[in-house]
Amino acid sequence: MSNLTCVEICAGAGGQALGLENAGFDAEALVEIDDRCCETLRHNRPKWNVVEGDLKEFKGTLYKGIDLLAGGVPCPPFSKAGKQLGHNDERDLFPEALRLVDEIRPNAVMLENVRGFLDSVFDDYRMKLKNELNKMGYWVDWRLLNASDYGVSQLRPRVVIVAIKNELAENFEWCTPHGVNPPTVGELLLDQMKANGWVGAAKWAKQADDIAPTIVGGSKKHGGPDLGPTRAKKAWASLGVNGMTIADEPPAWDHVGMPRLTVPMVSRIQGFPDSWTFLGKKTPAYRQVGNAFPPPVAEAVAYKIHEALSIRRSVQVVA
Repeated sequence: MSNLTCVEICAGAGGQALGLENAGFDAEALVEIDDRCCETLRHNRPKWNVVEGDLKEFKGTLYKGIDLLAGGVPCPPFSKAGKQLGHNDERDLFPEALRLVDEIRPNAVMLENVRGFLDSVFDDYRMKLKNELNKMGYWVDWRLLNASDYGVSQLRPRVVIVAIKNELAENFEWCTPHGVNPPTVGELLLDQMKANGWVGAAKWAKQADDIAPTIVGGSKKHGGPDLGPTRAKKAWASLGVNGMTIADEPPAWDHVGMPRLTVPMVSRIQGFPDSWTFLGKKTPAYRQVGNAFPPPVAEAVAYKIHEALSIRRSVQVVA
């Protein structure tokens, strides 16, 4: 299949962008307000057009007719960890996403958010979103996808919203789980844990015999270089991981006790390739990883969208 074009909003540090790239989409623009995330994007993909700034000032008319508009609009308005204010939260950017759909009129739309988006308190909000997209000529559906079903060693449910132009919708099918359990944390991180010769690495890996709990990145106002709230830290402890802080390096050869994770370790758990580098000091780098959409999940959905749009193109070429 030939590559299609996309614009991504709220791009973060590149989780969804990597998935889109792997699924055959070329980025025309990636919009992100966080300067550290923009540095990470430019460092890893110098040729990408990274637009640093407020999404509310981004004009979609310059990209009218691209194949896909994608993005991970901010989660706090819908997160159970917050007040779930929805449209009353100043961080709610779904209205901006709708504005850009109207300006660009892409063939498809792909937006992701937290599981809380499906809570009953947001029933009216979801239906309003769906109705607005319907009025613009799009078929709309959403699914709750678990990252562990797509090879990610983490318990991370995410809601993915897909909208496709009505005339193309019949070609779209949701991705299906891989049907194979992902590696345990121990299996996944053993080579990194013993990078400095830690003699206890193999024993630790046997204890870390399950997938990870959800990685929590937090925000600039809340959250630091730790692995989440008390419940999450207890889950990490059951895997033999000290979740109180993030380490600068893997354990030393004579380390005693539970090891801490490094940013590269957390990145691998999130589904990023080892070649992807997060810029900045430990706290902002960890936050970039924790707030990312796992690339394998983004790729699975985007591939199905690519497939649906490509069927239409193939028919046109034959005709």
